[in-house]
Amino acid sequence: MRSIFISLVSEFYKSRKTLAFWAAILLPVAICSLVSFGFYSGSEKVLKLNAPGMMLWVRYAGATLNVMGMLVMPFYVMFMAFSVNNIEHKNDTWKTLFAQPLNKFSIYTAKYLFSVLLIFICLFLFAALTFAFGHLLQALVPQYTFNQYNPSNFLINSYSKLFLSSLGILSIQFILSLIWGDFLKPIGIGFVGTIMGIVTGMLNWTYAYLIPYSLPSLALQFTQLKKGKDPLNFEIFTREIWTSLAYAAALFIAGYFIVTRKSIK
Repeated sequence: MRSIFISLVSEFYKSRKTLAFWAAILLPVAICSLVSFGFYSGSEKVLKLNAPGMMLWVRYAGATLNVMGMLVMPFYVMFMAFSVNNIEHKNDTWKTLFAQPLNKFSIYTAKYLFSVLLIFICLFLFAALTFAFGHLLQALVPQYTFNQYNPSNFLINSYSKLFLSSLGILSIQFILSLIWGDFLKPIGIGFVGTIMGIVTGMLNWTYAYLIPYSLPSLALQFTQLKKGKDPLNFEIFTREIWTSLAYAAALFIAGYFIVTRKSIK
């Protein structure tokens, strides 16, 4: 456990100045700010809907969630997984990394956990900023009804599903970035996978849940508000989530064998 912690700290120091690290912070700030500005500048149109607090929160949070699940999350995970491993490819430090007095499993696990941590930070900030900016909008536009409903459970459940559903994509991209040090191959494959996921998800293909890149958008379909139904009344561990976790577990093990072979080159 101590080896994993030491390796995790090392990953932080190596990655703290990279774009992937700062994107985990800047993406939530930028997207939540844009959505909030849209609700502020277009408040007259929103107020005409006479939406109660619950509906207003779902409309406001959904604007961010839909963008995240469909496009931003898959592409961020692709870029972030590449960035974490590209540090070693770029500096040709795989041999040096495994020459440290730390076991190989701890080093590999720390790299993977650091990637998971970046996703968690990114989505935690999305949920926190959505909650905070919603109440800020209430203060700026008193006619809004944000204060009539507490969206905490809705945001926690929604972003938890988005987090868990992204782990399958992370595991695939993490392996691809271990195999190839160049940018085009892992990102190109991820791009094709994302397009496939979007298309199959939109067409409601029966087996779309087997494509990891479609899982974030499919998982969020359960957060859509239905008339007369509380949006908080949805499962977190649905078929899409279990599929994502299965991919993550299997590919994590496969990635370990790949990285151990790489270390003896």
